[in-house]
Amino acid sequence: MTAERGAARRAAVCGKPIGHSLSPVIHRAGYAAAGLTGWSYEAIECAEAELPALVARLGPEWAGLSLTMPLKEAALALAASATPVARATGAANTLVRRADGWHADNTDVSGMVRVLRDAGVGAAPTVTVLGGGGTARAALAAAAQLGATTVTVVTRRPEAASELAPAASTLGVTLAGVRWDAAPSACAADVLISTVPKGAADPLAPAIAWRRGTVLFDALYDPWPTPLAASAAAAGLPVVSGLDLLLAQALGQFEQFTGVHPAPEPAMRAALLAAAAQR
Repeated sequence: MTAERGAARRAAVCGKPIGHSLSPVIHRAGYAAAGLTGWSYEAIECAEAELPALVARLGPEWAGLSLTMPLKEAALALAASATPVARATGAANTLVRRADGWHADNTDVSGMVRVLRDAGVGAAPTVTVLGGGGTARAALAAAAQLGATTVTVVTRRPEAASELAPAASTLGVTLAGVRWDAAPSACAADVLISTVPKGAADPLAPAIAWRRGTVLFDALYDPWPTPLAASAAAAGLPVVSGLDLLLAQALGQFEQFTGVHPAPEPAMRAALLAAAAQR
């Protein structure tokens, strides 16, 4: 699709709750920078059970939807087609309007790969993931795309690692499960990806003996820095935040929605950082 700069086109981010979302700030800044004067982007509060009806009533002026919690699995189920990575992770954060229906993608994965490469992660890294939820599945996919063959997964629930096994098998990576009480010893990897909720990884910060060359990606961004991120930064290590991922995944969505390649990253980044600083 090629963007029509004066045409009225619409997109939105959907989730519940959604009032906190910075996605409208990012996408609207991109539209302005790209001269897409007819484009709009809004936030729509939508529960999982409400998503099918919402999508069904969207007219042809709708170019795409960004999906956040708790809608990513439901969005994939609604799609007429999907990328292999969306199928493998069982989640879609992006629905793009196509002639044959909605197409699903998971730009969390491509965004994660992008920010980790920008932070200096090389080919075939060793990877440890903290957590076993949906973001952990995206982390597995990112690790696979970076060339990792084995991923160490540290989970608070013993069964959570086994729940990741189908995604890992599809992605072609081997899982090594580690109990949460052994987390500090599992963090000596090229890449440490924390996907756990706010506060869960805080006790690990003083317990980790950081290895030179490790890159930390902490999926949180509010509050920032987390104790884990502060500890890594104090050790002189590269640290990537959830805010970095928020921008990177939005760039991929913007390009798919509008057909503008590349997305106007500097304008979108500046708008995001300005909005985040006001919170």
